[in-house]
Amino acid sequence: ETHGITFRIQIGVKELLDTDLVLKLLFHLPVNYPSTLPDISVNSDQLTRAQCMDVKDKLLEQAKKHLAEPMVHNLILWIQQHLKDVIKQSATVCNEKTTLSKGTSTEDGIWMLLLHLDHMRAKAKYVKTVEKWASDLRLTGRLMFMGKIILILLQGDRSNIKEYLILQKTSKVDVDSSGKKCKEKMISILCETKVQSQHKRFQTFEVKEYSTLDELQKEFETAGLTTFFSEFVPPLLK
Repeated sequence: ETHGITFRIQIGVKELLDTDLVLKLLFHLPVNYPSTLPDISVNSDQLTRAQCMDVKDKLLEQAKKHLAEPMVHNLILWIQQHLKDVIKQSATVCNEKTTLSKGTSTEDGIWMLLLHLDHMRAKAKYVKTVEKWASDLRLTGRLMFMGKIILILLQGDRSNIKEYLILQKTSKVDVDSSGKKCKEKMISILCETKVQSQHKRFQTFEVKEYSTLDELQKEFETAGLTTFFSEFVPPLLK
């Protein structure tokens, strides 16, 4: 009632790039849909992350044309008919985007997300997955381990942070007690906010382990996030 509905749709697009292409779409419909646009995530083993992001952007453009009316079925039909054109266009503008990205990424658009994970059973695989998502979505920050505390601190485009959250909540990133792949159910969003002038921008995404709470605190202090540490980390020790 408060979070809306999330569902996956997998579609096949015939004779695209000389092969059948499988597109995995995830729609999150907020409670006031269709007056509010859905969140959309796009994945495909046969497309690059950049191509998937372009497909998502085109779907959102189409969604705006159907605002206030049910649109998911129309969006699926549209992408089945136009996917080839979207991918072709994606390839031609790729270099242009790369050269423009530095100038168009304004400080106003940079957001920060702090997550708390309860545990990682399949740690090596989990860490590798988080690193790949951060890289694909051009997010910087830290995956931090201190004793039993696991924190993920991300900075980047707000839309990319939203995309990360969808991946984090809907992908099978860990294993359960019997060793079976499972989704992350024990995750808490501690904070999501716009990066302020006093906050240091992380240049890379790093995985770091800290042997003491003081070491972890210094990481936050160096990044200008002392208040974040004092507000969110000590309660996790109780």
